[in-house]
Amino acid sequence: MKHSTRLSLGIGATVTAAALVLSGCSSSGTPSESSSGGAALTPVTLQLQWVAQAQFAGYYAAVAQGYYKDEGLDVTIQEAGTDTVPIDVLASGDADYAISWVPKVLGSIEQGTNVTDVAQIFERSATTQISFKDKNITTAADLKGKKVGSWGYGNEWELFAGMQKAGIDTTSDITLVQQAFDMNGFLAGDIDAAQAMTYNEYAQVLETVNPDTGKLYQPDDLNVINWNDEGTAMLQDAIWADASRLTGDANYADTTVKFIKASIKGWIYARDNPEKAAQIVTDAGSTLGTSHQLWMTNEINKLIWPSTNGIGMIDKAAWDQTVGIALDTKNDTGSTIITKDPPTTAYSNQYVEKALKELKDEGVDVDGAGFTPLTVELKEGGN
Repeated sequence: MKHSTRLSLGIGATVTAAALVLSGCSSSGTPSESSSGGAALTPVTLQLQWVAQAQFAGYYAAVAQGYYKDEGLDVTIQEAGTDTVPIDVLASGDADYAISWVPKVLGSIEQGTNVTDVAQIFERSATTQISFKDKNITTAADLKGKKVGSWGYGNEWELFAGMQKAGIDTTSDITLVQQAFDMNGFLAGDIDAAQAMTYNEYAQVLETVNPDTGKLYQPDDLNVINWNDEGTAMLQDAIWADASRLTGDANYADTTVKFIKASIKGWIYARDNPEKAAQIVTDAGSTLGTSHQLWMTNEINKLIWPSTNGIGMIDKAAWDQTVGIALDTKNDTGSTIITKDPPTTAYSNQYVEKALKELKDEGVDVDGAGFTPLTVELKEGGN
């Protein structure tokens, strides 16, 4: 079930946060009054692809720090449920922007959904395949003959591309295991190599007590196949906009630049203030434990920073690699994501370039060349 997220930042800040996240619907061109009685704010709804967590820290930080308000926007952050398809919410007009992985949207575009990737926030993929050291799985080729976990539901493509690139017949050379969205099957030994996001499931293992030692599992207990290293990484979290509105509504196009600019400032805040950003997401209603939330913030920052061309810029080589995998890789049902190249409207750097120029003119560091991640100590259960 979709629901709007309200930030609760303590007694002194609750009114301000509530004023920034009014329960507006999608932008209709009718501004709403600001809480201060000053200039009117344009209502904007952002549809996430999951619930409140540090995967979306930049957007929550942009609300909490007033960056959207600075751009004249009144932003509602709308969480997703298990049955929510963010791009469908955007296409139906129930949101102005949506966060989703590129491969998940490419299929929708081929089916007629007219949307555009206007800012590629995550430059790197967070999807990995992890195994315990005694399985001797260090590359995709080593998955042959193993019990391989896969979530499916559009999360499997990098895994299948990696195996097929390594010469594995994915219909006969592996035992595919339907993996739940947790690590229970892996920890129980039912899966030799499990899917794990660097910012979530990988941490879940490291938050678990190793029964052989009585202490938490350590990175040295695991082997990790990183699809960035294997050459089958696909683009993940991006900001998507309605392509028809971008070309037919000048106000929406202008709002898009403002929304990207403020969102980028939120991600820069999360880069420079990871502990505070993690707390902002917790205050927004996330139920994740303190150490897990900070771990997630730190790992998400690694996906963004340092940015090669400026945060949000869509790299053509990375886009082409994603499209190529979508065209050529078959999953366990024998299907590919798409059967033909997407239209040129599938992505555009036009809006993010304008946002980045404004930020650079303001002296904002949009590259993060000096970014240094934290060393986060996970606690049992992520507490």
